[in-house]
This record gives sequence, structure tokens and C-alpha cells, in this order.
Amino acid sequence: MKHRALFPVAVALAAALPLAVIAAEPLSVLLPPWVTLPKDMTDKYTEKTKGTLDIQTLGWDEIRTKIVTSMVANTAPASATEMDWSWVGQFGSAGWYDDLSGILSDDLKKDLPTTSIFTYDGKLIGVPYNNDFRVLIYNKGHLAKAGIGEAPKTPDELLADAKAVKEKAGVAYPIGLPLSATEGSATAWYLLTKAFGGELFDAEFKPLFVDPGSAGYKAMAFEISALKDGLIDPASTSLKDVEIQELFKAGKITFDVAGWAGNLAVYTDATKSQVADDTAAALVPNVDGKSRTIGLPGALGVPVSAKDKETAHAFINWMLDPDTMVDNYVKLGNLPTRISVLDKLNKEGKLKQGDVLIAQAAVVEPLFVGGAPGWYPEFSAAVATNLNAAAKGEVTVDQAVAAIAAAAEEARQ
Repeated sequence: MKHRALFPVAVALAAALPLAVIAAEPLSVLLPPWVTLPKDMTDKYTEKTKGTLDIQTLGWDEIRTKIVTSMVANTAPASATEMDWSWVGQFGSAGWYDDLSGILSDDLKKDLPTTSIFTYDGKLIGVPYNNDFRVLIYNKGHLAKAGIGEAPKTPDELLADAKAVKEKAGVAYPIGLPLSATEGSATAWYLLTKAFGGELFDAEFKPLFVDPGSAGYKAMAFEISALKDGLIDPASTSLKDVEIQELFKAGKITFDVAGWAGNLAVYTDATKSQVADDTAAALVPNVDGKSRTIGLPGALGVPVSAKDKETAHAFINWMLDPDTMVDNYVKLGNLPTRISVLDKLNKEGKLKQGDVLIAQAAVVEPLFVGGAPGWYPEFSAAVATNLNAAAKGEVTVDQAVAAIAAAAEEARQ
């Protein structure tokens, strides 16, 4: 089935991207764990550019800390670094990253619609390479053992199905959600807020999650209730999102509730997953018949104080090369950001659970319509800290959301 309305071919895949000849010294690159490039990919980089890479891999939170610490000290953490969607406001206002608009052709910009998310004050400070949005990923084998024939469509159905799987399929903790004091826990709560039909803030950034009848409050209550009911592993209070993914691959959980769309390529790969044949995807459950999800793409940026900027530009262009993007998806589960590459994968039947992904992609929403504000990191840290405290029983949901709202108000001052 063709879906040209969603994935039009903007540029010919055969068109070569400009790649400069790389200097002899390895290019320093700072990336998250989900972009741990395997040797065959780095070998291809060397073959094409004659250069080598010095890749440092750190967790999402650790990358941000290193960037902030380095840039405050007027040194570059690396010549090319991860640029998360949520850092654009803070890093853009600080003037820490170069404008990369000039390294992309007009056709390539059209093929990368999420560049708008990484544009600050007219400057493109990050080039998107990882098209991350969330979808419900589940183990259909577990559901079959519990006598369930289809994926849950509402949060209530998700809880009911999880209880049935726990009782009938012998899965100790069916729901996979991170509850540690990390960004991955915060973003899962954001997704669930959308699932419950609401928003985090109004147009003036007034918190909308404090009232017990609000979607954000219900989302956090959902998580804490599922934990208390034994549907979420108590160890999740110390687990990151990438560790939840490992549990899914091992068949330990049934629902990866805030599943990364690209991870379907990994989950369905028998060489990397124990549940390859049982992995399936469905639209994010919702309360009003309309599925919603959030887009949290990742990009690459070049610090203003970086060395080897020309080499860094060439690395970014290599990461945007269609062959590299396909490798990145098939081997690491990072969904391409170029719509032409997605179109090609889908037409070739290589986009795992493609129909579901295309349907979910059609309703992707940004977390903040006007872009992530500069105070987002402080807000997100408050979410992660207070959600974790609520999961540990140190505070109530009422206290947690009140503390988050107070932190947001303070950060905005």
C-alpha cells in the first residue's frame, strides 16, 4: 500500500550528499546509547570519507550535563554532539551552537520536516537524524495466552489486559514504564497526559495538571496505581527507559507503553530480541477515540567552540545519507527523519509494523506547540524527581503535581 500523502518523495535517494575529505585526526562525537554505531557502520564512514571517529557514548542526562559544563567553561564537549529537541530553547538562547542551515541543500531541508523543531531565532542549531515518536508496543504472545485478541485501545483496557496477563500468562509485571528520576520517566508521563486527552500547559504556560480531574493528574495516578497493583516492577523506580526496552526484548514485560517507534526494528530482530515473533504495535491508547502521541526527535549539532567544524559537517551529512539512515534503523532502531527514506522503507516492506507507524505518525504532536521553552530542563527535572518520589511512596500524587507546578512557575521567572 502506498502512502504518498504522508511520505512524498522529496528528493531522489540516489542523490549523493556532500562529504568532505576528513582530516587524519579522529572526529570527536558525543552520542547517546541508542546511537552506538557498530563497527561495520564506522567502517563505512571511513571508507566513504577517509576519516575516523572518536565516539563517546553517554546517557541522555549525562550528555546534557557534559554540554552545559563544557560550554560554560568555553570548551567544546565534542566537535559534533547530540542535540535533543528539549534543549533547543536553552542552548539556542545561550548561543552555544552554530547555525547549520548552510550545510543542507534546499531539497534536503524539504526532506527533513522536523528541522523546524531545531530552529531557534531563525538559526538551525540541530540537524534531525532520529525520528522519535511514541507508539504502544506489546507482546501478542502474552495476550494470546491470556485469551486477549487485540491490543488495548484505552488506559482502562490496558490495565485490565495487564491484570489478565499477570493472572493467566504468568507475566509478573506486564506494564513497562520507567519511574526513575530521569528524562525517560518524564517523557512517558507527558505521553500519558496526551493519552488521557489533555495538555501540560495552557497558551500562557499555566500548569494544567494539578487538578485531580486533569489529564496530567490522571496520568500520574495511573502510573502509581499500576505500580501499587503489582503491574509495574517495583525496580522500575531505578530503571531508565533503555532498561525497560531490554526487559521487553527478554520477554519480561508485555507492554512497552511509551515505545520508541524505531525500536520495532530491534524488537522484531531475532538476533537481538527473544520476542521477535511476538512483537506487535498499536496506536497509543486514549480516552476519547482519538489516539495522540508526541514527537521527540534527536538531532546533531556543532558547538560554537568546536574544532574540526568542516569535518563535523561532513559527519552530519554522512548520518543523513540514505544508506546510513537505513543502517541506523535496521541495526539500531533509529527511525529515519528523511521522508524519502521512510517512503522507500515502507514501499519495500522494511518498515516494521509500517501501517501502525504510518497511522501513528499522522497524529504526532509536539510537546510544546511553540517549541520547548528555555526553562524546560528545570521543569523536566522536577517532573522526573517528583514522579520518582511518588513511585517510591515518599510523596502523594497531589504533592508531586503541586511540586512540579511550583517548579515550573519558579523556572519561568
